Amino acid sequence: MAFVHLHNHSDFSILDGATRIPDMVKRAVDLKMPAVALTDHGYMFGIPNLDLECRHYNDDAPAMVQWRHDVECFKKGWDLDEPEPDRPDAEPWQCAHAQWEGDVRAWEGSDHDLSAVQAHRAPLRIKPIFGCEAYFITDDCIERGTKQRRYHLILLAKNETGYANLLRCMSIAAGHEMYYYKPRVTLDMLRRYSEGVICQSACVQGIIPQRILEGNVDEAREWARAFRGIYGDDFYIEIQDHGLSFRNGWDDRKLDEYLVRIARELDIKVVVTNDFHYLTREDAPTQDILSCIGKATTLDDPNRMRMEGSEFYMKSEQEMRELFSWIPEACDTTLEIADKCDFELDWSSMYLPNFPGLKSGETAEERFRTECERGLARRYGNDWRNVVINGINVQERFEYEYKVICDKGFANYFLIVQDYVQWAKDNGIGVGPGRGSAAGAIVAYAMNITSFDPLENNLMFERFLSPQRSEMPDIDMDFDDEHLQDVLQHVRDVYGEDHVCKVITYSTIKAKQAINDAARVLGQPVYVGQRLSKMLSNDPKLALGNALHKNEKRPDQYSPDFEDAYDKDPDAHHIIDAALSIEGLTRGEGVHACATLIAPTPVTDHVPTKLDTKGNVTITQYEGHSVADMGLLKMDFLGLRTLTVIDKALANIRHSHPAAADIEAMPRAVRACLKPDATCVDIDVDKIDFADPKIYELLGCGHTAGVFQVESDGMTATIKNMQPTEYKQIVALIALYRPGPLGAGMVDSYIKRMHGQERISYYDERLRPILEETYGTMVYQEQVMQISVKMSGFTPGESDSRMRKPVAKKKIKMLTGEVFHWEGNGADETIYDHWMNGAVTNGYRREVAQELWDNVLEFASYAFNKSHSAGYAILVMQTAWLKAYFPREYMASVLTSYMGKTDKIVHYVSACRHEGIQVLPPDINESGRDFTATADGIRFGFAGIRGVGEGPAEAIMTERAEGGPFKNLHDFVDRVDGGQANRRVVEALIKAGAFDATGYPRRQCMSFVDKLDPSNIIDAAAKRQRDRAAGQSSLFDMFGDVAGSGFEDDVPEPNDDEWDRHTKLAQEHEVLGIYVSDHPLRPFEYALSKARDCTIADLDTTVPFVDPVSGEAGTHPQVPDGKVIRLAGMVPTGGVAKKVTKRGDQMAIVTLEDMEGEVPVVVFPKTYKECAAALEGEVDLETGERVGDVFIKVTGKLERGDRGIQVIASTVEGMELNERANRPKVLEVCMTPRQLSQDRIETLQSILSRYNGFDHVELLVEGASGGTMRMALPVKVDARNMVLIAEVRDLMGHDGHVQLV
Repeated sequence: MAFVHLHNHSDFSILDGATRIPDMVKRAVDLKMPAVALTDHGYMFGIPNLDLECRHYNDDAPAMVQWRHDVECFKKGWDLDEPEPDRPDAEPWQCAHAQWEGDVRAWEGSDHDLSAVQAHRAPLRIKPIFGCEAYFITDDCIERGTKQRRYHLILLAKNETGYANLLRCMSIAAGHEMYYYKPRVTLDMLRRYSEGVICQSACVQGIIPQRILEGNVDEAREWARAFRGIYGDDFYIEIQDHGLSFRNGWDDRKLDEYLVRIARELDIKVVVTNDFHYLTREDAPTQDILSCIGKATTLDDPNRMRMEGSEFYMKSEQEMRELFSWIPEACDTTLEIADKCDFELDWSSMYLPNFPGLKSGETAEERFRTECERGLARRYGNDWRNVVINGINVQERFEYEYKVICDKGFANYFLIVQDYVQWAKDNGIGVGPGRGSAAGAIVAYAMNITSFDPLENNLMFERFLSPQRSEMPDIDMDFDDEHLQDVLQHVRDVYGEDHVCKVITYSTIKAKQAINDAARVLGQPVYVGQRLSKMLSNDPKLALGNALHKNEKRPDQYSPDFEDAYDKDPDAHHIIDAALSIEGLTRGEGVHACATLIAPTPVTDHVPTKLDTKGNVTITQYEGHSVADMGLLKMDFLGLRTLTVIDKALANIRHSHPAAADIEAMPRAVRACLKPDATCVDIDVDKIDFADPKIYELLGCGHTAGVFQVESDGMTATIKNMQPTEYKQIVALIALYRPGPLGAGMVDSYIKRMHGQERISYYDERLRPILEETYGTMVYQEQVMQISVKMSGFTPGESDSRMRKPVAKKKIKMLTGEVFHWEGNGADETIYDHWMNGAVTNGYRREVAQELWDNVLEFASYAFNKSHSAGYAILVMQTAWLKAYFPREYMASVLTSYMGKTDKIVHYVSACRHEGIQVLPPDINESGRDFTATADGIRFGFAGIRGVGEGPAEAIMTERAEGGPFKNLHDFVDRVDGGQANRRVVEALIKAGAFDATGYPRRQCMSFVDKLDPSNIIDAAAKRQRDRAAGQSSLFDMFGDVAGSGFEDDVPEPNDDEWDRHTKLAQEHEVLGIYVSDHPLRPFEYALSKARDCTIADLDTTVPFVDPVSGEAGTHPQVPDGKVIRLAGMVPTGGVAKKVTKRGDQMAIVTLEDMEGEVPVVVFPKTYKECAAALEGEVDLETGERVGDVFIKVTGKLERGDRGIQVIASTVEGMELNERANRPKVLEVCMTPRQLSQDRIETLQSILSRYNGFDHVELLVEGASGGTMRMALPVKVDARNMVLIAEVRDLMGHDGHVQLV
């Protein structure tokens, strides 16, 4: 006998089930169960996972392996060897010989019909059963707000029809109409979608058990009859026994006996289930913790809902049969139900929609050709059929691609993509030039899907779609992220709302979240969990086990503090144990940022859907990879911030230069990029000349902030070192700047070869055309493919599937051990042998082929998709050009794009200042909603002020446009709608400094709106506006100057009542997130200058020099690489990133900031131990948060490399910045009257001028009468410089003296 669990919950019963599907299937296999079901609450989230996990065991079963082998042999005409005899005690899935016998019989008995063998599939080792625990309501009332009781009901799919009905039923249940707190099904829905479905009466929460517990046995019978009337013999009454007691003296056993009695009365079969929510009895506490997380309660809450006992686990057959020994046939029924269920998911079909825009009688292939030929004529001219680029004829390339695409049935795919891309462009929505391998297709270029020529850029179609590829193409498109939803709506309009659907994502409990969740559930204060989680690294792939104990594979994740807390703190120990048990379980679901499903028929014909309650959109219940692998068309619509930045920058340029006269003032390069018939400076970025030297000047000097893809510190350092002068070099840089090539030294080698500092080798002169553009370095995957084709005779398709893919994934066994049949020479040999033999056949020396092979294996795994690099390099060039010619307009757009992201705003404001662009505080009469480019710099936008937002910003700008500039705060609150400019908004504007230009100090302005003052102008303005709305404006106009009205004509004059500097800056930082009007370090400039050798900005400054040998002019860093320097500044909040070395020692990467910029400081373990307390600063013991600013001084070695500038600290000390420390010193130079001479004074002046600083110098001359004449000299020096002191003392000799006071 056997047993099958038919009522089971995985962790996709979110925050209720604690069973991982792989563990569930493994346990079923280990317990020798022939099948296992999945019936999660309300949804079908985990069904694909169950199918794939079962396939993992089924596909590896000996009988299944034999069947696949037999099918292949019969298909290809190979000899079929007889396998070893089966063991007498072998399970059916183990019987390879029996399978072979059956396959041979099917082949011979069907006159060699392969389909007969394919139909003789091997038995499954473990059968998946797809189901759901539905929430059933007793009527069709779906009114929200109506209290409605939900009952549980188990639904299982018997076959394909049942699965399709289950999809539709559960999609409706989770849709807009039926969803209310939970997905809900009605009796009518059950009737409509009953075919092929098995129904079980569910647990004690089912309607039949509930009616019995209520004493309403007759109604329980009626519901049993109703379900049997719908499902017939496929309805089963379910019994369970978890040792529970219920109300009115009922318990599990008593209830089960009643259910059995009703079943026998009505001739309904009974089935045993265990409703398991966790895998083993020991896992019960894990489920309890999850339940508390889901219900936002704690374990010690006496009133919380909970699962009593620890019996809801996956019991063995023996345990179940012992528990139900009084009714053994109910256990046998599980096998009957499992036998009825015979359906697996189809992962082999494709479901591509038909393009709806075809003319009557027109095929997709015909339209595809028409669109391509029209586009080719537009791209290459009417004579496009005769155009040859890089040795490739345009027509030949097109016909080849056209045939591959049409033979695979993908013409509709390209028409679909072309439609929404062209619609976006026609409607002024920014579209990326092309991303990924699709740019290698000339058809994509012709159809205006991509915007750069694959032939000019030596791109390969096979990198995108090789003839050997079976899966659907994959074209991802970038759109202006602010208008992405408009594009998606267009797709819905074209294909129908029910054919288009967003895709779900699932979130799992990550390490830090597990700690915080566990601490809360265990009743600990919030700060306890936060303190523990702060001990962990920020690695998104962090595993708590690696943080707790050293793991040789991931030593960087280890935290000695975390382990110490676990060993010594009982509370921490308890929290960490609980966190380990829940880590990785599903915690929630959301909407994929870009994935969208387009189906040929309603989506619910293929996958279940649900309502996303946060965004009120329909999404799939299956995640993106599953949807795509099922053969459905999943498109990625990506919102790219850079496209929005470009669009807003262009708008800023038009706003700054609105007149035709402005055009004439523009440089020739700008005028060449104007749109036709432009009446202002209206740029067409597609006209930008990539040879414009201003692009390379900007990149070469490192002003890369805000420039797409190249603005990181490391990339900036690399590009400054490279000094590019051509577009192709930018393409290579994007491909190379990744951890692999950086670590392999490929970047350094490329730059040296580019500048003639390293020998260039093409291996063989015939390969020069392939490698010349990258100076002999294999940078691109396409180069590896092209070499294999040209040298070794691979077909282009083989070069993709048998070179690029295995090399990229380092599948050495596939490369050297597997034998393939080759189209070119008909040989059967390994990839390595084909590479070598093909090269020799084509006249290449074997040594050259071997050297290339070795280099391919070593470096080609780092090679990058050139199509992607070339596309994104276009955006690099466009953004660099815009910034080079219109820096304020461009950076205003960049800042606007990061509105609300404080860390980014801080970074870009610092970059602007470093590049000489002033960022100005908000101004009530000059700011716009966004950051605004002005003649003086960039003005902070209203919407960037915390507490203001877009609505008030629009109201302010509208009133300002209609009524003119605001005179003062009183005028502002009187004119702007109080519903928008409420007290919170006004206070935020005051703190931000938006009223500073009116002449009133911020503290005085705040006193005007003080809500504790009955005469505050906010309340008076609100009353005045209400009365105006009621038609009483004339009375208030008449008596507006009455005393006490709050709006006398005599508005108080500005006074000197201002907050102290610290308070003023703190409030500014509170609402802006940054310091704009001033900086906390500014008053301590003197103290900082004494503690440092240079500013942070100096580290990135270059100075001109002339090579003494060659006489050539150039530049070199002001602060040389490797120099030991002193720096001083502050550590911003979050500026200490703790790391762990491979030896398990703690270190840190510290962000050091001064008024000029910021730099990372690497603090290795020995130094970190000494300075950890100084870096933490003062910490609130309860919250673990830092209190106040942290000022430090650092001594360390400056390093410049591929990853940018950093300082390797040797010492880090805390600094106390106060008035006393900041007071400049006075260098007193005393001399006698006899020493006072013009020569001596001029010499003194010469000495002092060489030692600039912040200290004063006073000259004291002693008179004959004993008095002293004191004179302050008009110079400031570094009075602590010992060389200065020595030189002045030497000048004064014995008669004079020098002292520092």
